[in-house]
Amino acid sequence: QVQVVESGGGLVQAGGSLRLSCVVSGRSFTNLPMGWFRQAPGKEREFVAAISWGGGGTYYADSVSGRFTISRDNAKNTVYLQMNALKPEDTAVYYCAADRLPRIPQRTLGAYDYWGQGTQVTVSS
Repeated sequence: QVQVVESGGGLVQAGGSLRLSCVVSGRSFTNLPMGWFRQAPGKEREFVAAISWGGGGTYYADSVSGRFTISRDNAKNTVYLQMNALKPEDTAVYYCAADRLPRIPQRTLGAYDYWGQGTQVTVSS
């Protein structure tokens, strides 16, 4: 059984930084495209960033491009989301997800098969 566990959320002031981590267990991690999504209160879950299995391809939502960086360490079965210059509108529950198919990382929720429980990120103004 595949498990996806996020950590690293918290409360930060606007302009600050946080780094989220996501550990995958239960199957081979090295060929899985990975993604980060977020869901703010009253809104739909949305794409934030994705990374190819080898880490050479990264993709970002326009709203976070230039501020967030996704990376992975396959030796540790871990994917990261470094978030800089945080804004109050970044406040949301952040979810990590794994795609079981070794393909170009996708931006749609339905493409991902395994999800974590989410970690809360709150940015105060």
